[in-house]
Amino acid sequence: MIDILDFDLDDLSPVDDDSEEAMKALRTGDLTALSQHHTEPNGSHSFVLAHDRSVTWGVPGEPQLVAIAVARDLRQSTFTFETSHHATASFAQNWLAERGCPLEKLALRGGDFMEPADDLTVQVEHQIQKSGTRYEVLETYTSDHDPSEAWTLVNDSQATQAPVRLFYEEWNHDAGTYTMREGAFPDVGVAQTWLDERSEPLPEPPEYSDHNGAVVRARIARIALSRSAGTSPTPQTGLDAPRTTATVPVQRTVQGRLL
Repeated sequence: MIDILDFDLDDLSPVDDDSEEAMKALRTGDLTALSQHHTEPNGSHSFVLAHDRSVTWGVPGEPQLVAIAVARDLRQSTFTFETSHHATASFAQNWLAERGCPLEKLALRGGDFMEPADDLTVQVEHQIQKSGTRYEVLETYTSDHDPSEAWTLVNDSQATQAPVRLFYEEWNHDAGTYTMREGAFPDVGVAQTWLDERSEPLPEPPEYSDHNGAVVRARIARIALSRSAGTSPTPQTGLDAPRTTATVPVQRTVQGRLL
């Protein structure tokens, strides 16, 4: 895990008020960098996925991951600075990928990071990472303690049925693993009722059981084969190419968070 943040902006000026405000609002002393990528050879762009420790002690449920994108114009001695907060790493990775960062530079695997518990988790994460602007985020929530979970409620612009989707991540601290699942609902009210009651299993997306179900299962099988062989599944597009969270600083990192 990387814990040093240096944006190298000392000799540059913000190109606009939004960049200046975004930079001032970011308290770098509270951030732990989980992954970062800087372009070569002149370092014109920086992409950072970080955990904001201060959120742990703030308003309950607030997202604890922050994605940061910096673009430098070295000829003009200026920079743009953008930030976006997320409940889960996969949505932060999607945001950074949309701004030009290669997804492979943002991987959170091995070392102190929690591992996905199964291949369906990997599949759902890939789907989010490569989704572009497909998902409109409606609401997020992060819980450090009992249950240890984070979720993102979205509107899926590509869904013909049950367009409100819930991406639900849950951590098993004892096993050092986490799961990510996608649920489908006809509207936000029904989704909120499920979140409040949790009286039945998370409803699967209709495409899991229709003719695309075979595609979904085949893709998961391909991921399982790749993982067992120690390789990464080949990136794809569309439905076949899905695109990669509360913390108390104690011992190890959970999918982008400290425990």
